[in-house]
Amino acid sequence: MINKMGLTEDIKYVLLSEEQIRARVKELGAQLTEDYRGKNPIFLCVLKGAVNFYADLTRSMGDYMEMDFISISSYGAAQKTSGIVRINKDLDSSITGRHVIIVEDIMDSGLTLNHLTSVLRTREPASLKIVCLLDKPERRECAITPDYVGFVIPNEFVVGYGLDFAGTYRNLPFIGVLKPEVYTEAK
Repeated sequence: MINKMGLTEDIKYVLLSEEQIRARVKELGAQLTEDYRGKNPIFLCVLKGAVNFYADLTRSMGDYMEMDFISISSYGAAQKTSGIVRINKDLDSSITGRHVIIVEDIMDSGLTLNHLTSVLRTREPASLKIVCLLDKPERRECAITPDYVGFVIPNEFVVGYGLDFAGTYRNLPFIGVLKPEVYTEAK
């Protein structure tokens, strides 16, 4: 077993437990199953942060669906999005005429998802919705809101369950608030 003690020492407090996350993801899966029954939607994972959420969410689906992945970047090495989005890995399948559900780990400024949805709409999907595990509405810088939300959270620097700081902490099974000295000393 991997010792995650060093990782947990950097956590100020646990915001969402593994159990809370698991329960909410199952609820979202049930809701999406009902909303998309018989429509065979494409679930689009935004790499890398959404992978844990995406895997658990798609496993909770009770109807036909397909999976695809896209990798975009807007942060670089910064803690705040630049708003300039670059597609690092595009979709493998066409979404024209298909119901598409973007699966994202967190929506804060909204700049990245606003740009991504604009790009995807040009490909003429039948519908385009966003499901985010975490929503930070007080950080929003543009007029976009997720269609499905796991949790609304305060404006804290969170890591775990796929969310990272400098490539680490993604493997924590919970979502925790990172101690400020960890990311301020890293500058």
